[in-house]
Amino acid sequence: MHASNEQFDAAIEKLGTAFLNTYPRKGAQLISQLAPDEAARLLQEQPLYIVVKLWKYIPPGSANALFQAMAHPLSIDLLCQLDANVALSLLAALDDNSRSILLDALKAQHPDLASELEELLIYPPDTAARMMDRSIQAFYADTSVHETLSQLKKLKSKIADVLYVLGPDQALIGELTLNQLLASAGNQTLGLLTTPIKGKLDVMDHKDTVVEMFEGLRARALPVLDAQKQLVGQIRFFDVYQSTKEELASDMQTMVGASKDEKALSSSWFAVKKRLPWLQINLLTAFAAAAVVGAFEGLIAQVTALAILLPVAAGQSGNAGAQALAVTMRGLTLREISTRHWYQVMLKEMLAGFLNGLAIALTCAIGVYLWSQSVGLALVIALALICSLVIAGSAGAIVPIALKKFGLDPAQSSSIVLTTITDIAGFMSFLGIALLLSDMLPVG
Repeated sequence: MHASNEQFDAAIEKLGTAFLNTYPRKGAQLISQLAPDEAARLLQEQPLYIVVKLWKYIPPGSANALFQAMAHPLSIDLLCQLDANVALSLLAALDDNSRSILLDALKAQHPDLASELEELLIYPPDTAARMMDRSIQAFYADTSVHETLSQLKKLKSKIADVLYVLGPDQALIGELTLNQLLASAGNQTLGLLTTPIKGKLDVMDHKDTVVEMFEGLRARALPVLDAQKQLVGQIRFFDVYQSTKEELASDMQTMVGASKDEKALSSSWFAVKKRLPWLQINLLTAFAAAAVVGAFEGLIAQVTALAILLPVAAGQSGNAGAQALAVTMRGLTLREISTRHWYQVMLKEMLAGFLNGLAIALTCAIGVYLWSQSVGLALVIALALICSLVIAGSAGAIVPIALKKFGLDPAQSSSIVLTTITDIAGFMSFLGIALLLSDMLPVG
């Protein structure tokens, strides 16, 4: 839905160059509220340095839509200013025809950049090559500190924190930081200052491998080598952090049936289209849980206190399952665990559920006894809580791992599947144990 002309004029007045320069984050939030074509028209009025400053605060989904709506002069200028990996993600989001037209226009003005981006687009989406930045500084080992600093001063591009040192055959032999360089004597050669490389990545390494290596090495940046073992780029810790943060954020949405494409300021109709199918599925699973309760209708009619305590069992089961699911999802996303760890994760969550169940059962049993003066009712709720928390914990661990094992997105509506399991487990445990111990329960 397009904003009215009055809204657009008001936005222009509010989003003056001075305002955008001083408050780029706030400006980006306001721009994200406009339709992409109107936001692009607004940015067209701004100096390029303002657009670049705003861009890092615009969410990825909104940024893709806004980039698609931009006129070529601005989009080309923006591609030249952004990091290569950011520019690459914007190009990858375009359809084939639009991407081809834009690259042809870019090639006419900046052939080197166009060639670099075209080469990177050849690689599969989730590889190190698609994540790397080609803006690196590498020097031969026999170069002096004075000569290196002189060359760096002549560069127009941003200087990286990590510099790489090459041997005579251009093989990568080490690295040093910019701080080390500045603190060294001018006549020293880089070969004397270099430190060993903590780890190396191949252009075809999967994104999971990249994250695992950064997790293990705690490196500031890692070099990326091609098939001939030549240095072609680097991946910074910040890039991996951003990628993982976005993945975790999208996983949080898909776990509960919301689309990865939906933003906080998306239209209500877009939200309905993405959420309604999963809500309908959740409704069907809710009937399954209701059927369990219906099977014990006679018992509930006889012991009405069960109806009062039923939400307690289901609620605790749901919370315990959600905790296990969140921890397991984090482990899968950060590559702390894989599908082969399912048994260890399940045992850990079952034990945690059992111990939590004991503590919660004791507290709840005391409260129920003081309320009902019934030992039988207190015993039923205590045993039910222990059983349901063990089941919920193991389900919270197994559901995302099972989805990943079968080649599905482990975040895809895991919460909806888990809710069904925990509800049924909570109801079945509570009412099943109540039926077994019905002679101990107060009638009425």
